[in-house]
This record gives sequence, structure tokens and C-alpha cells, in this order.
Amino acid sequence: MLKYFSIPGFFNAKLAWSSIPQILAGLPMTIYLTVMAFILATILGMFLTLAQLSHIRVLHWLARAYISFMRGVPMLVVLFIVYFGFGLTAVPAAIISFTIGAAAFVSEVFRSSFLGIDHGQYEAAYSIGLPYRKVMRLIIIPQAFRISIPALGNILLDMFKGTSLAAMITVTEMFMDAKIVAGANQDYMTIYITIAILYWLCCVVLTAGQNQLERYLDYDRKSIHMKMI
Repeated sequence: MLKYFSIPGFFNAKLAWSSIPQILAGLPMTIYLTVMAFILATILGMFLTLAQLSHIRVLHWLARAYISFMRGVPMLVVLFIVYFGFGLTAVPAAIISFTIGAAAFVSEVFRSSFLGIDHGQYEAAYSIGLPYRKVMRLIIIPQAFRISIPALGNILLDMFKGTSLAAMITVTEMFMDAKIVAGANQDYMTIYITIAILYWLCCVVLTAGQNQLERYLDYDRKSIHMKMI
């Protein structure tokens, strides 16, 4: 039956089907790189956001300079600088590179979310005697995170796909496994089409999870609002 999906000289459906287990052997590493880098980028991005919004001018301009630089440098260049410049092994170098690169974009998402919160909430919190740290931790950051979910989801998808760059420094993730299979069978087009479909399916699953989280948070927000009424 697979022969009906084949296109001679372009796509070998039988090879594509048989190569899926070999390619998916790299999925755990792809997920590991994505999750670790995303968590660390979220933490670093939050600190960068607080620095941007700080009244301390040095912190503000340092954060802005960092974000401007990281947004303007290709991730592959960052990856090579970290890997070859600091003598790290491949996996830590990949995680650090993806973290410091994504943190700049995460910070901009958080900054927009912070600025989108009604300033009256700050004033109300200060009027009842809450210090700045508690205002941020209990009131502002939770709301900013909720607002940021859609944009953070897009960053997560980009990071998941971007882990394919780790193959350039010999990390054995999905794309590296695909390259190995393609080389062994001398059919690069078939394998690259296969890996493209697998990346797409993984992103469909991630998007579905993001949509579910958004619906849950929206329902939770509405429930709290109804209780207050």
C-alpha cells in the first residue's frame, strides 16, 4: 500500500515509514533541550524584564543592550560561540545557547504583558501597604504570566524547531538522527520530508496543549470573577 504514496526519484514511502522509529529515537533529546532551555529562558527573561522596568538606569540600559544584541544575532552564531569559545560539551552548550537567545524574546513578551496591566492595580496594592516585592510576586507577575501564555507558546514552538541547530555541534537529536538515516540510505529528500512531517506533528501536539492551557486559565479567571461577584 505504501507504494501508492511514493513518487519515483522524489519520495520513497516505504523508506519514510521504516525510518520513523530511528528518527524518533532522538525525540527525547529534542524534548529535553526544549524544556530545559525554555524553563531557564523564562527565568532569565523575567529578570531581564524587571531590569528593563527598573528605575535604576544602569540595569535598564544593560538589559536593553543585551536584548538588542541577542535579537540581532543568528542563533547558529550564538551556538558556535558558546560551543567553540568556552570549551563546553555539546548538550550544555546547546542548552545555554538556546537559553540566552530565547530569553531576549521572552523578556519582550513579559515587558509587553507588564505594561498591559492597569496601573491602578499598582496604586491599589500600594495603598493597602504592600511593598514592591509583594506587589510584583502576588499581583503583577501572575497576571503578566497569564497574559503572556499565547506569545510564550509561540516561543516554545520556535525553540522546539530550533533544537535542530544542535545537530551542527553533534548533539544527537531528531534532526541529527534524520541526517544519519538519510546518509545511510542516500535518499535525503525522503528523509527530510519525513522529518518535516514529524516536526509538524509534534508542533500540532504542543499547540493543542497550549490551547488547552489557555482555556483552563480563562475558565479559572472567569470562576474567580464570578465568586467575587
